[in-house]
Amino acid sequence: MMGRSLAIRRGSSTPRVVLMPLGLPASKIEVPRQRRGLVDRAALVQRLVQADDAAVTLIQAPAGYGKTTLMAQWAERSRPRVAWLSLDAGDDDPTELLRYLDAAIARVEPIDFEVDQLPGSPGAALVGARQLASAMDRMSAPITLMLDHVETVTSAESRDVMTELALRLPPGTRLGLASRDPVGLPTARLRAAGGLLELGVGDLAMSIDEAPELLRRAGVDLDDTEVTRLVQRTEGWPAGLYLAALAMQATPTNRDVGFTFSGNDRFMVEYLRSELLDHVSQEDVEFLTRTSVLDAMSGPLCDALLGTTGSQLVLERLESKNLLVVPLDRQREWYRYHHLFGELLRSELARREPDTIRDLHRNAAGWCETNGRPEEALRHAQAAGDVDDVARLVLDLAQPVWASGRVETVRRWMDWLEERGALPRHPAVAIHGALIHALLGRTGQADRWVEAAEAGPMTGTLADGGPTEALLAYLRALLARDGVARMRAHAQAAYRGLELRSPYRATMLFTEGLSYVLEDDQDRADPILAAAVDAADVAGAAPLTAVVLTERAMIAADQHRWSAVKAHSDRALAIMAEGRFSEYWTSALVYAWAARVAFSRGDVGEATGWLDRAVRLRPLLTYSLPVVSMQALLELARAYVSLADIAGARAVLRQAAEITERRRDLGILPVHADQLRRQLDTMSAHVVGASALTAAELRLVPLLPTHLSFPEISERLYVSRHTVKTQVMSIYRKLGVSSRSEAIERMELIGFHGSG
Repeated sequence: MMGRSLAIRRGSSTPRVVLMPLGLPASKIEVPRQRRGLVDRAALVQRLVQADDAAVTLIQAPAGYGKTTLMAQWAERSRPRVAWLSLDAGDDDPTELLRYLDAAIARVEPIDFEVDQLPGSPGAALVGARQLASAMDRMSAPITLMLDHVETVTSAESRDVMTELALRLPPGTRLGLASRDPVGLPTARLRAAGGLLELGVGDLAMSIDEAPELLRRAGVDLDDTEVTRLVQRTEGWPAGLYLAALAMQATPTNRDVGFTFSGNDRFMVEYLRSELLDHVSQEDVEFLTRTSVLDAMSGPLCDALLGTTGSQLVLERLESKNLLVVPLDRQREWYRYHHLFGELLRSELARREPDTIRDLHRNAAGWCETNGRPEEALRHAQAAGDVDDVARLVLDLAQPVWASGRVETVRRWMDWLEERGALPRHPAVAIHGALIHALLGRTGQADRWVEAAEAGPMTGTLADGGPTEALLAYLRALLARDGVARMRAHAQAAYRGLELRSPYRATMLFTEGLSYVLEDDQDRADPILAAAVDAADVAGAAPLTAVVLTERAMIAADQHRWSAVKAHSDRALAIMAEGRFSEYWTSALVYAWAARVAFSRGDVGEATGWLDRAVRLRPLLTYSLPVVSMQALLELARAYVSLADIAGARAVLRQAAEITERRRDLGILPVHADQLRRQLDTMSAHVVGASALTAAELRLVPLLPTHLSFPEISERLYVSRHTVKTQVMSIYRKLGVSSRSEAIERMELIGFHGSG
């Protein structure tokens, strides 16, 4: 796998390998250091500490009200069992958010939690949140988990993770959230249960008793009358008081700065300009405004941005002057502006030098790409509107970021390019997007992106030097739209055209081997599949290795080579156990075959365990990737036949029929499906149960135990409310229940959790 680093976690008798987010800045999971000039909010902190009956604390106010400062002071009082996470826009991916939460909690005590390779469905992220809460419940003692800048996390999926976690906190565990904007929590539900403490503007505003200390620490000493007037004019807004103190320092003879504003006042920018920026040097103004396009600043990055030298010294000097420059590390290599100050500076930059903004972002993108920060480079390229550069970076990043489980991040990149009409010029991006949607079981989106890919020019080369035309052949081979012979021809063309080091070549060997499986030519198929195993091993594509080994085991079973069946099957399952591939599309076939092998040994318990894992992946088995999907469904049908579960077998065979309606030439697979249907006609009917759920119903099942209402579920699944209602009633009927709570209880009783 790519995109993450390895770390050893110890929390039990056996060390386990944990995949940690690559390049996670220590500052994200460390309680922020207290800046000089900050006031001790002792009364508020005491209120927070004593509210131990409130499982969730929400601190919500506009910028500049000291939310981070208050949380940090609360954290200091609550040590040592405090986990801290400073969120930013890069965390707005449910998989990434879960990993960062895990990393933050591990600073207190490692927990037995792993983020599987989530398939991108809302249910998977919610299941991850429930698993995280369960892992926290097994900790040696409760903790306080603090999340700062929650407003930067805006996607429904990521907000769902936080909401689900808030509703499932273990006894004694506390969750603190600081945000400018409403966070989307079910506050009424939490408030009714007495588990919510809310602090807002009125609580965070500086009192007349607190303001003098802030002003003195900022270098200004006022008499009581002046303090009272200033507090009234700022409405106690801490940032306003601090900026007023800076203005007084800049013009010491002017004790009446003459303003009235609060955190929401539209005149704040004008005040910053007239009372602060007009009293510092032009060089400092240009440095402050131009570097405000950066989320984080270092001396070398600022030098590259501005085309100058000496930026590190400027950053150190600005920090020493208390100009709202915050160090991000103890070495003072990286800095950021106070969030409010940064916004004001960007507004001023747009007024003073709007024509420079695009070039500044381009300079930042170039430095970040050169210095191993490609995702930051991509964000700056987006800000600059450089569509071609974004497309190039996305092609480099999509595969490793996707492989790390950050499905939503890749999807947002793809959507950004589609919205700007980039797909016709960048068919390689469209090809990747089509594959992503296909792997997620999103057939309509996959079809649209395939059409865009085929409409684009096939000239040019990929990042690894291979021709774009070879990548299109790769896509067409997997789609198998034009029959077995064309599928094989596409696979062979892609294999020849792709660069020798391309990981996709192993997949094309596998696909060529599959084409002979579909023609029932096992003697030609098996040697090619053996070569595909070797190629997948070299490429480090463990999930591919597992599914190719399963194909070889299936061939060996048909040929009654039982020792080979055992060897291939055991190795495939060992790969699955060593990695975290339970949510991969290809894993459905591995698990379904494992169930069949267990049935052949008479081990019904083990067989049903593998069967349950395979069933979770049924929503991903569609006509977009028809061959392995069809094989997995047929193996599931055979497993249900072994259990005499006719309803389950018929459900998966109906799903298989949906594939053959769109992909009519799949060789022997439709024949096998017809044989199974005839076999079912001779069997006695069995009671309808969870096995009879359709793929669409299986997508809905993981959302039933969550906080989401049915209208919210319809939004997450992009279907109508009527469709959700119809599917819910069908689920109830098949489970033999009449309510949502009964359905949840029934699923837990039988150990069935859908795609989670």
